[in-house]
This record gives sequence, C-alpha cells and structure tokens, in this order.
Amino acid sequence: MSIEAEQVHQQSIIIDGLIIAKWNRELFEDMRKGGLTAANCTVSVWEGFQNTVNNIVAMNQLIEANSDLVSKVKCTADIHQAKSDGKTGIFLGFQNAHAFEDQIGYVQVFKDLGVGIVQMCYNTQNLVGTGCYERDGGLSGFGHEIVAEMNRVGIMCDLSHVGSKTSQEVILASKKPVCYSHCLPSGLKDHPRNKSDEELKFIADHGGFIGVTMFAPFLKNGINSTIDDYVEAIAYIVNIAGTDQVGIGTDFTQGHGQEFFEWLTHDKGYARRLTNFGKIVNPEGIRTVGEFPNLTEALLRKGLSSSVVEKIMGKNWVNVLADVWGE
Repeated sequence: MSIEAEQVHQQSIIIDGLIIAKWNRELFEDMRKGGLTAANCTVSVWEGFQNTVNNIVAMNQLIEANSDLVSKVKCTADIHQAKSDGKTGIFLGFQNAHAFEDQIGYVQVFKDLGVGIVQMCYNTQNLVGTGCYERDGGLSGFGHEIVAEMNRVGIMCDLSHVGSKTSQEVILASKKPVCYSHCLPSGLKDHPRNKSDEELKFIADHGGFIGVTMFAPFLKNGINSTIDDYVEAIAYIVNIAGTDQVGIGTDFTQGHGQEFFEWLTHDKGYARRLTNFGKIVNPEGIRTVGEFPNLTEALLRKGLSSSVVEKIMGKNWVNVLADVWGE
C-alpha cells in the first residue's frame, strides 16, 4: 500500500453506509483492522416491531460486550468521537419500514433507540410503498405520513431496494435529503436492483445521496469482479452526481451462510422466491471489511484527488447525516 493511500486512509473518516453482516466480535475486530470509523448496521429486514426491538437489544448487548472496539452512534458527534477513540461507531438501520407496522408513533420510538436510516421497502410491497421486484404502486397515503414523520424525528429515508415510482415519490415528498444507501448503476449492468442514469441524476438533483455497493451479482463482471470494477462504478456515479453526494455502502454480508440468503431472497423471509443471487463472492481486493484500506488506494489509483477520496470514503456521509439528523 502506498504511503499516500495509508495517510489518506488514516486521516479520513471512513463510513460504510450499509453492512448486513453477522454481528459478532470477529466482525468488529475486522472493522477495526479496516479502519472503519462508522457503519450503518442493519437490524431489521422482514421483522415486525417486537422482533426488531429484540434485535436492537441483542445489538446493544453486543456493543456493550465489545466496547473496546465499538461504540453506539446517535449523532455525528458520536462518529467523530469514535474516530478519536480508535473505535468503530455503530448506527442502526432498517432495510424495510415493516417494523413501523401501522403505527406512526413507532418512528419516534425507534429514533430514540438509535435508528438513523430506514429503507422504505425491501424488494416487495408494504404499507408504505413498493419494492423493486413488484409492480410499483408508488408511495401510499400512509407512506406520505411515514416520510413526514421520519423527516420530523430525523431518520433518513433509504430507497436502495425500493421501486422506481415509489422512490421518485419519496424523493419529492421528503423535505430532507434521502438516499440510495447501497446501489449500482444499470448503465454498467442491467439489473432490477440497479439504478438508471436518470434515477441517479434525479436523486442527486433533489439533494439526495448515493452510496455505492460492491455486491458482486450487480457488478458488471459479476463474481469475477475486482476492486477496480467497484471503483469504476463509483467513478461512473460521481460523474453523474458530482463529488459531494456520493459515498460507500458496501452491503457486506460477512459471516452469513446460505440460510441467511434464502431468508433475504424470499418475500417476508419465507414466501415466494424473489431472486436468486447464486454464488456470492465479494470483489477481489475487498472481500472482507478488513480490506477497506485497499479501497482508498484503488480510488487514488483511479486518479481521484485525496480530497475527493476523503469525501467519498466518509466525509459526504457525515455531512448528509448531520442534515437529516437535524444537527
């Protein structure tokens, strides 16, 4: 690793906008190895209110038991604190608004528990809107109320797995920046989960944020992808959205086995099959969270300036989260 890359990585705030890995000490150790300052960690996908609360209880206990490595993030000051403490800050996120059930008041409850980002739908229809694997009915009336409440309490609306029409309507309805926390451009590979140039431009033009994923099935070269293919996708999106509204959202699933992917890829975790990822291998060069420094180096190698690399690796996330979280 070059001296420049090492310096940039060490001085930067490094944020992963989406990790859905198997939460344990081993993973937290790898986060520290990778120099990760903070991460949006998924604690709800198909779960309802009660089971999501149970997941948060488990995560709180895990953070407490590993407080030498990680700390909980509720505001961006906590991210800066994690950086100076040499820890990784954990902020909680959902990949589905299902845990709100039909109760607008639950939005505030989860905000108080430390939830900072919630994806409106996960692949299929819920009470809020439609996911990317169904006929898109757009944002429901109740969905409009949920968006307004998320704006009010300071939870970011995520549209990564959300249908195109629902996404557009959330972007227009939200008074705060919204995001695709983890997506790739369909300009490089056509896939229901990837976003068109028009969609990427639309969210950026409305002050939104784009986190770029490295999930191999959505990359141009699939499971044969390398870190340079990932960087190509980042550069492609920067070219559309500019250097201030793009960041990282790896979608690391580290530590999970096939059973977990079966749960993810069936509606509600058990019903009809929505998609089949086949073999999942992260791009060569960034197969684990511990290899995060390689990404800083690959971005510099691509010809991006160190100040732009700092923005993409985390500074942009901090700025948009501060806005949404009302700081």
